Amino acid sequence: MKLETLILNNLLRDEDFLRRTIPFIRDEYFLDGSERKIFQKVRDFVDEYNNAPTKSALVVNFQNDKNLTEEEYERVVKIIDGFDEKEINKEWLLDETEKFCKDKAVYNAILKSIQIIDGKDTTFNSEAIPEILRDALAVSFDDSVGHDYITDSGSRFDFYHKEETKIPFDLDMFNKITKGGLPNKTLNIALAGTGVGKSLFMCHMAAGCLSQGKNVLYITMEMAEEKIAERIDANLMNIAIDDLKSLPRQMFDDRISRIKNKTEGKLIIKEYPTASAHSGHFRALLNELNLKKQFRPDIIFIDYLNICASSRFKMSGSVNTYVYIKGIAEELRGLAVEFNVPIVSATQTTRSGYANSDVELTDTSESFGLPATADFMFALISTEDLEKLGQILVKQLKNRYNDPSQYRRFVVGVDKSKMRLYDLELSAQKDLYQEPKNDKPDISFGSLRNKNFDGIKI
Repeated sequence: MKLETLILNNLLRDEDFLRRTIPFIRDEYFLDGSERKIFQKVRDFVDEYNNAPTKSALVVNFQNDKNLTEEEYERVVKIIDGFDEKEINKEWLLDETEKFCKDKAVYNAILKSIQIIDGKDTTFNSEAIPEILRDALAVSFDDSVGHDYITDSGSRFDFYHKEETKIPFDLDMFNKITKGGLPNKTLNIALAGTGVGKSLFMCHMAAGCLSQGKNVLYITMEMAEEKIAERIDANLMNIAIDDLKSLPRQMFDDRISRIKNKTEGKLIIKEYPTASAHSGHFRALLNELNLKKQFRPDIIFIDYLNICASSRFKMSGSVNTYVYIKGIAEELRGLAVEFNVPIVSATQTTRSGYANSDVELTDTSESFGLPATADFMFALISTEDLEKLGQILVKQLKNRYNDPSQYRRFVVGVDKSKMRLYDLELSAQKDLYQEPKNDKPDISFGSLRNKNFDGIKI
């Protein structure tokens, strides 16, 4: 008996096998047209009645199908009649079915890739092929069917008390609004107009992470590698960027030695031409750095998102900027998940948002799909008055780490000559935010004993 027939047979006779496999099987995996029709009938029956059909019920369904020819009907009935009730090793069949699904997924992915290369598929470009193949190779039977609220309460309690790995800021207000820094597997976006300080913010943060002993990868598609390094030199050496060129070689080397002695981390800066690199290039870079330099970053900066390319889409009449930029954001967030790091990037405001002193999410240029994908998004706002004070206003726009209504707006100091940001006195924040009444509420058992939550007495 063919494996395809064994699979169809056990979908009818073994409910556990049915529940564990049918979410992953696709009708296009069956090359034989009759077997494909049987699977479609089984799947439709399960969708409607939440149970597997019997052999007789399946035959009746085919009898009522007016689209079948007599020859096709005889063929499917012959296959169904060949089904038997013999016991078979379930674990073996599950393994073989998983391998069958993976092989078919890879086969279909190769066919799709050929269509893309031949220009028959206009939705994707050739650079999407590695991701299509990777998704096919990732096909597997996942036994997890979700979190059982009662049964899994113990693991949930452990999760509440587990300290999450985060990359902290060297700015107190950013640590407050993120509850201690940026978690891994996240995409974090700074929104600002031209010249406000997107690159300054990322260079300052990259310097801060290096000072903490973190490995930092800075990908630039806007400025040269040397220009980014120059900004980070000014920050870490505490010297005006214009004075770097007049710094004697010996003094420069001494300051580099001091930085080296203070940190165990590494900073790699990689430049790509504008709009030429995408997540596939970044993935290859990460693998190459790991192979050649044993370098695995703790955090990645990408300067900046809108001038990246997409690995899946190419700009055309069928792909607008909303889809394209959202695609880039999803690919970068997927890269963050894959390599277990936070990614920090930036985006431009719209023309109206550039002159707006109270930027909103709707001022995001090109695609609102970007803020929909990001985990943390904030605006950097500069006005003439703020420039005179040497300050930048920060406004939270989206925050999955904390309540964004707390410290919605605040200011940080900026020294553009040294490419630095710094904390300000609380008096500088006057009228911008209200300090939360209690950052750490009393959650001791005694404080909860007499409380009533929706009728449940504690």
